Amino acid sequence: MRRPRRPTGPLWSHPDFLKMWTGQSISELGSQVSQLAIPWLAAVGLHASPFAFSLLGVLGFLPFILFALPAGVWVDRLHRRRILILGDAARAVLLALIPILWAAGVLRIWHLLVLQFVIGIFTVFFDVAYQSYLPALIRREHLVDGNSKLQLTVSIAQVGGPSLAGGLIGAITAPYAIVADAISFVASSAFMIRMEHRESLPRHDADDPRPKMWPQVKEGLAWVLGNRNLRAVAGCTGTSNFCTNLLFAVGLLYFVRVLHLSSIEVGAVFAVGSIGSIGGALLANRLQRRLGVGNTIVSTAALFSLGGLAFPLAPRAFPLPVLMAGMALFGFGGVAYNIVQVSYRQAITPERLQGRMNAAMRWVVWGTIPLGTLAGGVIAQTFSLKASLWVGALLGVPTFLWVLLSPLRSIVTMPEPVVEPTPAQAELAGGLVEGAALPQPSAADA
Repeated sequence: MRRPRRPTGPLWSHPDFLKMWTGQSISELGSQVSQLAIPWLAAVGLHASPFAFSLLGVLGFLPFILFALPAGVWVDRLHRRRILILGDAARAVLLALIPILWAAGVLRIWHLLVLQFVIGIFTVFFDVAYQSYLPALIRREHLVDGNSKLQLTVSIAQVGGPSLAGGLIGAITAPYAIVADAISFVASSAFMIRMEHRESLPRHDADDPRPKMWPQVKEGLAWVLGNRNLRAVAGCTGTSNFCTNLLFAVGLLYFVRVLHLSSIEVGAVFAVGSIGSIGGALLANRLQRRLGVGNTIVSTAALFSLGGLAFPLAPRAFPLPVLMAGMALFGFGGVAYNIVQVSYRQAITPERLQGRMNAAMRWVVWGTIPLGTLAGGVIAQTFSLKASLWVGALLGVPTFLWVLLSPLRSIVTMPEPVVEPTPAQAELAGGLVEGAALPQPSAADA
């Protein structure tokens, strides 16, 4: 009998990357449980109204509007690995409070809303540090491969996780299913504690050993908004997130109350649909080599822009095939798009600006999520659940035009880091509101 071939490649022999990848894989699987169990608890266990249900999503992402930009500054000042460990440990403790309060018979919807908000704060710091840590851990030419591997396990978790979540909810009820996610965060922290890679804190200017917060925030914003391609990516992703979350703000309520799907069926929709996500993660590297970086970003953005139409079009008599097809289209396009555009952002940004660049991006593209979720709840409360789905789906169709009409589509290979602004240009950061473009695009951006 032939032995299976051992995977080869530079990242397969990178022990610290493998530890981070393993920890995050466990954490992602656990998070899939909470992503279904928490809204299920609100909808079924606590009988939340459509507006209160939408607030659950709003408060989970509101911290990205309030804290993302200062989080980027702290991520660039502190050890990013320590931020990752603290973020996972804190979320484990906060999630464990939900089944404790339920067991005591005192859990109310406002408890869930507050916990979602606080968990969101730690998620802000973790996500900004996570995307900023990877370029320091692996080489630039391995970024697409590294992001693909990390996203692949996210996609696999999205396949198995919802079914696991549906089964756990059916077996032990939603509040106790959340314990699985708390345990997964503990496991993730344990793997990152064992990592041997140590960062060097950035050196500060001798004339300004303790730089102020706001000038550094502006520098990160200027870096993103002053680059035409980063601006197009932010516009496409932010607009898509708004429309998608407007659509999905009450999606679970629509599945349960209008289409009468069980928890197992809802889990199956997300699981089977997420097969497309695995395809996107597996093929992203090959696509960007064959089509080029820019064309891959544009084409995959067009795919997920059309995916939302499947949800309001799903027939009540037999909705599962259409819903699964929509999720597959979302999954493939969205995952491949994210892998390539995140790798592009990481590749062109200097190390000292990684945290602020990612924070500025998160502030823009995730800051639209609570706005879309809130709009979806208001539309559903005022008109109907299906009306919210139609508005989100139709508004989402043209979102890919941001990248299609930008110079990004002409980029073929992953570029080198952009040349940083001179001190004179940096002083113009205050003129950002008048349209000053501080970071000068490289030849690949032209």
